[in-house]
Amino acid sequence: MNKQSNTYTVIYIILLVAVVGTAMALTALALKPQQKANADADKMKQILASIKITQDKADILNAFDQYITDQYIVDSKGQKVENDIKAFDVNVAEESKKEAADRLLPVYESTVDGAKKFIIPVYGAGLWGPIWGYVAFNDDLNTVYGAYFSHQGETPGLGAEIAKPEFGAKFIGKQIFKDGEFKSIAVVKAGNKPLDDEDYIDGVSGGTITSKGVDSMLRNCLSAYQEFFKSKQ
Repeated sequence: MNKQSNTYTVIYIILLVAVVGTAMALTALALKPQQKANADADKMKQILASIKITQDKADILNAFDQYITDQYIVDSKGQKVENDIKAFDVNVAEESKKEAADRLLPVYESTVDGAKKFIIPVYGAGLWGPIWGYVAFNDDLNTVYGAYFSHQGETPGLGAEIAKPEFGAKFIGKQIFKDGEFKSIAVVKAGNKPLDDEDYIDGVSGGTITSKGVDSMLRNCLSAYQEFFKSKQ
């Protein structure tokens, strides 16, 4: 075949693309189990952070098994859902977009210093992308024991501040029920107060939209668990 011809060039490019594409596909397939393991470990680390447990990656599996004593799924009526999906595998991002009555709601139980804690995942939208987190409650399922938040692309020094432990620590001791009525926890601009009678924290200075995203995320996600919370109180 004439190596200077257009036909040769086209065939060469097609073969090259096929070889490179196959190699990349095989590499991605080989790395997939490790990628999932890394993602799972990171998720475990975030869940544990909500109950103030920090652990090295090498020990994260043991720590998760030690502190997370149970995990299950409930529905909007507070009833356990029996299916083949584990709480850990529920796509909270997708569930948060559904009507509350149609959601699968993961719950993680933990024992810290002999006291039971309940960890609830939350997911929402910030300024530039998704935000998410885990809120841990004492066994009264009303008072916050700890909280962890993260984001995909919020502005460094502004909205990204929600990922700092200092932000999550603001929620400790706040309550989501007042006189038996669900209220959530408001995130407001520093110096302001919510219109409703509810606990609140100051939002991130300069991160107004991200702060509002956290506020909406908590209301949307935690409200779906109302009946579950009430059934344990």
